[in-house]
Amino acid sequence: MRWDNLRLTAPGGADPTEPLFARGAVTRTFDTPDFRGMTFYEIRARSIINRVPGASRVPFDYTINPYRGCGHRCVYCFARKTHEYLDLNSGADFDSKIVVKVNAAELARKELAAPRWGGHHVAMGTNVDCYQRAEGRYRLMRGILAALRDAANPFSILTKGTLILRDLDLLTEAADVTDVSANVSVGFVDEEVWRAVEPGTPNPRRRLETCATLNDNGIACGVLMAPILPYLTDSPAQLERTVKEIAAARATHIAPIVLHLRPGAREWWLSWLSREHPRLVPRYLELYGRGAYAPKSYQQRITGLVKELAERHGVGRATPAMARRVPRHRPALPEEPEQLRLL
Repeated sequence: MRWDNLRLTAPGGADPTEPLFARGAVTRTFDTPDFRGMTFYEIRARSIINRVPGASRVPFDYTINPYRGCGHRCVYCFARKTHEYLDLNSGADFDSKIVVKVNAAELARKELAAPRWGGHHVAMGTNVDCYQRAEGRYRLMRGILAALRDAANPFSILTKGTLILRDLDLLTEAADVTDVSANVSVGFVDEEVWRAVEPGTPNPRRRLETCATLNDNGIACGVLMAPILPYLTDSPAQLERTVKEIAAARATHIAPIVLHLRPGAREWWLSWLSREHPRLVPRYLELYGRGAYAPKSYQQRITGLVKELAERHGVGRATPAMARRVPRHRPALPEEPEQLRLL
């Protein structure tokens, strides 16, 4: 089981009221506004580079996830179900009980140097955000990025955070020796919706400023326009407003993704929807009645409109030349992974 590397207790010996890894983990709370009400479980993981299951609908094979759970508290987060594998719930526990793999950097350096490692592309931020607020305290990504740089190993980062700019020095150093790219996640720029469904994240416009800064410093950065929320952020006017601001941020590309509701996220989202927008519940049950994804016809209409808007507003045309930098010592790489798409 892929979660066994987090278990610090023997199977069958755990206290049912505690997470599976609790015995031997260091449990911390911090009495600061940013972390009030949150618990951090500091563990020593057994491995850090994860092989993605073949059935996953993603264009990469390996990931690094230094955290489990996320203080961004995005109501719709597809990763919520993963907390249940640790005997935590996918709702409030996911938002407030964060697993911190304190040895992530040393493990990354060890595993990248192993003879069996093939120099594969490593994706980060694809489960929970590696630049969530906790990273400001634990600073795990600096060690991970240094290990990737020293191994000249290609990687990409997806984030809703702005803290990635703290590590701009390491990103640019890595980009001199290997392929480095980033995406910021901005599904909409409506501030009322943002405050309601992404309460722990930076303002979407600050994320777009981050995209521009990365591109200006030679780190190719696009925008994952995700999620697009049916009946909340999917009107033609809302989509155009978002795409126009993405274009102004000089994004290298845009990838629209309609909300998908996997188990765990589905229950938490529908509970929120029933409180905040009860009139939309029947419409969501109609759209998502057969599974986690909206009907293909709806997805195609939305993504087609976003594509037209991106062409109209010139997304990708203003990419600075330095964002297309070529590493001085480019290693032999497999074919570049396609832009993340979950449609």
